[in-house]
Amino acid sequence: MVDMRALGRDAPLYEIKANLFKALADPVRIRVLEILSRELEHASVHDLAAASHFDERTLERQLSVLRRHGAVVADPTHEGPSYRLAHPRIGELLAVAKEFLHETSAPPRRPRLSAVRDLDDQLAVDGDGAEP
Repeated sequence: MVDMRALGRDAPLYEIKANLFKALADPVRIRVLEILSRELEHASVHDLAAASHFDERTLERQLSVLRRHGAVVADPTHEGPSYRLAHPRIGELLAVAKEFLHETSAPPRRPRLSAVRDLDDQLAVDGDGAEP
């Protein structure tokens, strides 16, 4: 799943892991993965744009990176590709990262984590402001 061309076939595991984390090191890519893991199991670029409020061109570039690193898969459809997580454990990785941030944040950093909580609250409310 990882782009072995970028690392070479005999790359040490720590380099392969670093490559994966590089793929995750972008807020747009993280948001796409969150949407695919928590909101939409399969999504077109148009669906992702509507859910994320990022433009389609930006999403296409970031989806290309995620595909190259094996984080998402594009299934062909008559309307264009439909994207999904390549493995359900990617969603678990994001959840562990969130838990880590909550558990390890020092009190001065709490305002930053309130933004994480606010995002969770925002995700719990659909686009009309109505509770799901």
